[in-house]
Amino acid sequence: MNFASDNTAPVAPAILDALVEANRGFALGYGNDDWTHAIERRFCEIFEREVAAFLVPTGTASNALALAQVTPPWGVVLCHSESHIATDECGAPEFFGNGLKLVGLSGDGGKISPDGLKTALAGYGGHSPHQVIPSALSITQATEAGTIYRTNEIASLAEIARMRSLAVHMDGARFANALVRLNATPAEITWRCGIDVLSFGATKGGALAAEAVIFFDSEVAAFFGERRKRGGHLLSKHRYIAAQFLAYLADDRWLALARHANAMADKLAAALTGMGLRPVWPVEANLVFVVLPRVLDAKLKAAGADYYVRSSGTLQIGPDNVLVRLVTSFATGEEEIDRFVNLCRL
Repeated sequence: MNFASDNTAPVAPAILDALVEANRGFALGYGNDDWTHAIERRFCEIFEREVAAFLVPTGTASNALALAQVTPPWGVVLCHSESHIATDECGAPEFFGNGLKLVGLSGDGGKISPDGLKTALAGYGGHSPHQVIPSALSITQATEAGTIYRTNEIASLAEIARMRSLAVHMDGARFANALVRLNATPAEITWRCGIDVLSFGATKGGALAAEAVIFFDSEVAAFFGERRKRGGHLLSKHRYIAAQFLAYLADDRWLALARHANAMADKLAAALTGMGLRPVWPVEANLVFVVLPRVLDAKLKAAGADYYVRSSGTLQIGPDNVLVRLVTSFATGEEEIDRFVNLCRL
């Protein structure tokens, strides 16, 4: 009963097979191999336009390097207060951005609202050179609360950002989960809505260590290769990231893996709701947040259930309860869910 994270899941078999195949013989390093050239072309196909794609091994590197590229050291990145870049990346965006500033905004269900963004932006201006400059907006898709931005919501935020010349970044660690839920195309929920740069995650979806930074304007990506190298995130044996992405994206495998993870979250949420344990936020990706009595939490942990207890500044849960996060993955089986739910009943 492992619901701790989709990071705890194994590597998808087809991706592992692709790594074994890529391990045959010799290949040029640092992205000069056939696998990397192929995945660069594939990204252009998926996003229906020319893109500049750079592979890195971790999501933190993807987010931090992307934000550093579009934000000067005296710039502000506006993000949700509970976003991954604000709470779980140990200051990496600030480090790689030479001191850029993250400013967290509130918002229900992990989402920034247009009014919230407008209010935040109203606090900047007219105090140059003493005040930092809003330079980027970062949104998470799917969010840390497991919710999803619709295309109109992204477009509204991007329009507000554009009026103040802010770049728009999307943290897509669970991009596939959001994509299949929206039944949209990658283009529709990124550049066509105003996204400038995407951190495209595959690791949570079934890869070993495969993330990408996708720029939708090659001019914005100028010298990003040097930034990646200087930051220590250009792998010499680059083919092993590229091979994972090729297998991940082949035959729409990434979408099938995400659909399974989402379906397991739906099953879990429906069963818990039927017992009176309704998720606190809509289950739109592969994350289920629910408030449990502490006695039930202790019972589940004693029986071997693995998940994280979370806190949230927007919820009042009381001293006898805990907020828990349950994450499903491509490897989650129905039997795990059935066992977990049965323990909640007893």
